[in-house]
Amino acid sequence: MTYENIKVDFRDNILFLTINREKALNALNSRTMTELHHFFFETAPKQDDAHGIVVTGAGEKAFIAGADIKEFLEMDTEKGKELSRFGQEVFYFIERFPKPVIAAVNGFALGGGCELAMACHIRVAGEKARFGQPEVNLGIIPGYGGTQRLIQLIGKGKAMELCMTGDMIGAEEAHRLGLVNYVVPQGEEVGKAVELIKKIASKAPIAISKIIECVNAYFDKDVDGFDFEVDEFGKLTGTEDFAEGAAAFVERRAANFRGK
Repeated sequence: MTYENIKVDFRDNILFLTINREKALNALNSRTMTELHHFFFETAPKQDDAHGIVVTGAGEKAFIAGADIKEFLEMDTEKGKELSRFGQEVFYFIERFPKPVIAAVNGFALGGGCELAMACHIRVAGEKARFGQPEVNLGIIPGYGGTQRLIQLIGKGKAMELCMTGDMIGAEEAHRLGLVNYVVPQGEEVGKAVELIKKIASKAPIAISKIIECVNAYFDKDVDGFDFEVDEFGKLTGTEDFAEGAAAFVERRAANFRGK
C-alpha cells in the first residue's frame, strides 16, 4: 500500500510514524485510518529489527486534532457503527502491538487524536500539548474507544467530566491525572520517546511482549488476568533469555538478551 497521509521512517532500529496532514491539523479521515490499519497490521509486524514505534503528528500545532468532521455529514446509523468499529479495530492493533508504541504528543490531541494516544503504551507530551474528548459538542460520543480507555487511565469521575463537558486539559494536568507519562519542553517529545524505547530495548524482548499482553489482559472481560500471568510467567522461565538474565544477575554483568 502506498501511504499518502502517514509518513514512515526507520532509523536506529525505531519506526517513526508521522500523521502527515499538517494543513488539516492531522485530522483522522478515512484514508488515514486505512493507512494506520495497514501499517500496524501489515508493515510494522514485518519489521523484525524494530525495537519500537514512535507516533507523532506533522508540524508544531497538532498531534491529531480529531477526526475529519466533513466525512461525518452524510453518515447514518449503520455508517456510524461501521466507522466506530473500524476505528476501534485499528486502535486495538496499536494497543496490542508486541513492541512498545509511544505517542509523542506535540500539540492538540483531541477526539480521535486523544483516543489514538491512549491506545499507545506510553505517552510523552510537549508542554503545550492539549488533550480532550470534545465529541459531545457535535452531539456524539467518542467512538474509537475513548469512553473506555480514558476511564482506565484517569478514573471514572474525571473521565465522565471530560467526556460530558468536552473540556480540554493541558499537559501538566494530563500528567497529574495519569493520562501522560512525561511532560517535556516543546519539541523534545520524540527525543524522550526514543530514549524510552532504547531503554526498553535493553531488556528481554519476549518479556516485554508478554508484559504488554498481561497488562491488556486485565481489561479483557473474557480473560482472568491472574491466570494469564501465571501461564506467561511459566513460559518465560523456559526461554534462553531467562537463563541469560538469571546468569547475568548472579555474575553481576549486563545481560545479552537474544529474544529466544
